[in-house]
Amino acid sequence: MRFLRGLSLLAAALALTACGGRHATRPAGSASASGSAAPAGEAHRGWFHRGDDTSLPQDRRYGDKNDSSPTGAPPSFIATLPEPVPKAESRSLYGNKSPYTVLGQSYRVLPSASGYDERGIASFYGNKFHGYKTSSLEDYDMYKFTAASKVLPLPSYARVTNLSNGKSVVVRINDRGPFHENRIIDLSYAAAVRIGVWPKGTGLVEVQGIDPSAPGGEPPPPQTVTAGTGSPGIYLQVGAFSDPANAERVAQQLRQANFAPVRVEEVQVSGRTIRRVRVGPLDGVDRADQVTARIEGMGLPRPQVAVD
Repeated sequence: MRFLRGLSLLAAALALTACGGRHATRPAGSASASGSAAPAGEAHRGWFHRGDDTSLPQDRRYGDKNDSSPTGAPPSFIATLPEPVPKAESRSLYGNKSPYTVLGQSYRVLPSASGYDERGIASFYGNKFHGYKTSSLEDYDMYKFTAASKVLPLPSYARVTNLSNGKSVVVRINDRGPFHENRIIDLSYAAAVRIGVWPKGTGLVEVQGIDPSAPGGEPPPPQTVTAGTGSPGIYLQVGAFSDPANAERVAQQLRQANFAPVRVEEVQVSGRTIRRVRVGPLDGVDRADQVTARIEGMGLPRPQVAVD
């Protein structure tokens, strides 16, 4: 679904690389899709080269129809892989078009990773995309600490912390995705293993952008999660209203649907009182996905995931 039909089509289509599989890349030394051999030492990581005809539509481009992860226990070397060291890099020529549209939704790429701090649901991607081009035209290597983001510039860096166990990893963002509406980041297989998102497939995380060119741009320290406190709750925010009557009208519709508890929260935004209508907490990511689809089916605004 992408590429070399002219630069404008290329930039738009490149955004879709990580939209498949488990919803959303490759360091020096990885084989490229041009046919070069993998360097010595990569074979033990399961590296294999695939030709990548980027002119093909998405449903024909990849060798595998569905995504998967390696069978059995993760390779032992993942435990000792060094995390990427954030450094100032020029923006990629590809994958940074802003705004861009995927599956009917528009996104804007942030000018910098500085100040980005978001909680939400992470997923990961693996075998299907291994060795293929990312949105920045690097090769995806699922055995490196990389990730896909809808909004962080390519390339950039972030610390991703699993909120259920406190494990974290610094990743290099070099791909677009995930375009599943309830996900904020798509981790490489290695990064998912490192912080415990694998083998479950999803996890509640905090993503903190790193801008090494900014003062104090070093990676934030890993968070401390108290054992036994469990994961924070998953909520669906169905709207934010300045009119209390509108907020209550939506809240009442949701209460009648009886998905989960509904609450209206008042917050101050730029000196204005805003009423957020939230459903939850919900019992896990699968339940959040189900309720999201049902809320959209009611004709209400598409909810956004909030992790508190």
